[in-house]
Amino acid sequence: MTRVVSPLDRRAFLQAAGAAGAGALAFGAALPERADAARADEADLWREADGILRRITPPVFPARIVDVTEHGARPDGVFDSSRAFRAAIDACHAAGGGRVVVPKGRFLTGPIVLRSKVELHLADEAVIAFSRDPRAYLPVVLTRWEGVELMNYSPFIYAFEQTDIAITGTGTLDGQANDEFWWPWRTRSNASSGARARLQSMAARGVPVAERVFGEDSYLRPNFIQPYRCTNVLIEGVTIIDSPMWEMHPALCTNVTIRGVTVRSHGPNNDGCDPESCRDVLIERCTFDTGDDCIALKSGRNEDGRRLHTPIENVIIRDCEMRDGHGGVTIGSEISGGARNIFVERCRMDSPRLDRALRFKTNAERGGVIERVAMRDVTIGQVAEAVVSADFYYEEGDTGAFTPVLRDVDIRRVTSTKSRYALLLKGYARSPIGDVHVSDCTFDGVQSPDVLEHVRDLVLSNVRVNGQLRNERTSR
Repeated sequence: MTRVVSPLDRRAFLQAAGAAGAGALAFGAALPERADAARADEADLWREADGILRRITPPVFPARIVDVTEHGARPDGVFDSSRAFRAAIDACHAAGGGRVVVPKGRFLTGPIVLRSKVELHLADEAVIAFSRDPRAYLPVVLTRWEGVELMNYSPFIYAFEQTDIAITGTGTLDGQANDEFWWPWRTRSNASSGARARLQSMAARGVPVAERVFGEDSYLRPNFIQPYRCTNVLIEGVTIIDSPMWEMHPALCTNVTIRGVTVRSHGPNNDGCDPESCRDVLIERCTFDTGDDCIALKSGRNEDGRRLHTPIENVIIRDCEMRDGHGGVTIGSEISGGARNIFVERCRMDSPRLDRALRFKTNAERGGVIERVAMRDVTIGQVAEAVVSADFYYEEGDTGAFTPVLRDVDIRRVTSTKSRYALLLKGYARSPIGDVHVSDCTFDGVQSPDVLEHVRDLVLSNVRVNGQLRNERTSR
């Protein structure tokens, strides 16, 4: 039987639970009445976010302008301007850095490799269209594909171990992917004997990364933008369309700002923004209309993620709009390195094709510890499945030796108008999803009761579901 209790203070709750022993953890146990302390607890939680924001500073570039057309680029959409882009970036870097400007027009190119102290700036009505010829993205480079390191096709825009790099402006990055180019590769790479399975087998067997050579005829699609092991990264203002795969994929980077970017791409695995094993990341004022997760936070897959042992941590997501995709903000599924200190606020999510607002996905093959995740002041029109979803049975299920952990999730002042579930949480008996707090939220148009499997210390405070007030603690 459920009791009605008052708003909760997390610290007081933990103290009370410890004092009362196992009996106090039973379903429906009463909790202290400390609304003022609950507000203080929220302030403590978000004070850490304030500290993260103070550390995140976009790079600053010298006041030097290099025009790609001065190095031979042509805005006709036909001429291959790859050499011109490379020459302009190299000249700017050699001179001490500055802004490489792409003026109005359509410029065809192969991969663009950024160097330290260089800002690639797309002027209004500038379009960079990337070649559909896979051979343009050879020779192979060190990259990360679905959480595993390898040597593969170059991402469309790539940087390796650079400092102070940026992609800015109001122009468009066009990947030119569609049902004829790039996207059909998914079927080939994902076949039982395909390159995806071979790559995962190599990682499981500990094959050195330098020997994991793919590229030509492997059909592992390149990511669109991937700074790799870079420091001080800025992506701002541009529009990204029709990517082969993940759009923005900073990997193993520190101090990343992604601001005011619009993503429109509905191909397979077309995630909008996937920071992986990065530290100190700000994603703000972006719009995502994608074929997969809008934002997915990652930290490597299985053995390779555990080998690098680098979490995704200290991430601020705010003032973004999610119009379509599997999840608005997702943590996983390549999450073997763990995730911590994730803060989401003032976002808007609304689409019958957006499946979930906040999504956690992992399993016993991938493992990982996910902790300290906070969401507040998020407005949701409708989602197809659940407002908050956590699934320890994603894909491989409970078949491995690496038990995942999800704990310390705080949801405040979130509203939604239509969903199948408010909460859909599935943990393991040996590893319950723990310490989930939902307060001051309103979930309307909910079609089915919550699904709660192996959830410990789920606390609802001043939560309204279809107009009915819920103040309770659940342990199952």
